[in-house]
Amino acid sequence: MIIRSKRDAFGHALMDHLRGEPVPIVVERDDGYVDVDDTRCYFAPYKSWPIHQRRALRYARGRVLDVGCGAGRHALHLQGRGLSVMGIDSSPLAVSVCRKRGLRQVRALAAEEVPRFRQPFDTILMLGNNLGLFGNRAKGRRLLARFSHITTDGARIIAETLDPYRAGNPVHIKYHQLNRQRGRMPGQIRIRLRYQLYIGAWFDYLFVSREELDAIVEGTRWHVVQILDSQDSRYVAVLEKSS
Repeated sequence: MIIRSKRDAFGHALMDHLRGEPVPIVVERDDGYVDVDDTRCYFAPYKSWPIHQRRALRYARGRVLDVGCGAGRHALHLQGRGLSVMGIDSSPLAVSVCRKRGLRQVRALAAEEVPRFRQPFDTILMLGNNLGLFGNRAKGRRLLARFSHITTDGARIIAETLDPYRAGNPVHIKYHQLNRQRGRMPGQIRIRLRYQLYIGAWFDYLFVSREELDAIVEGTRWHVVQILDSQDSRYVAVLEKSS
């Protein structure tokens, strides 16, 4: 379901950035842990992106669906390379930001709401840790099944996540233990975003190790063909669909 504008903290922050300066976004986890991000990364130029993200875009081909497109930086880069790109985001204001920045095809949709379009996609893009939109193991497998229906044979998913076990922060390790007690995956976090007076809805976001990703895709039409490492705990997985 699309987030209502009054709860669209993420979209309001992106729109204010577009109008002026970078602004802070508060990320609140359900155990009380709070982190602060800002909007600069969503508008960063290609040359400043991490190397593993730039390498990842070399795997994009054909008609591309950018899932969780944010302010559109990845979609706009691929559009500039001549690819046909559609961006989707559950934030209506993020979609407005993308349009203002020149993205030609963009819609307010959550990943699980993507319908079959007249033309199937050759690439699904989930950079910026957007493999996290899987939410949990079961939802991840449902999304993989949905993506199978809207893509061509041999299609690719280019998805970024981070390995939660490489963080080393005692606060996060304790949260992993709490998740295990609740029957959840250790890297399954429940968060909401806050900006000024705007407070978003709670949602699940998933970080997985490579072994956990292999377990999620097992038995689906997708398989991991490439891993692109970074200098920290983040990595990009390239998946391809079997015929």
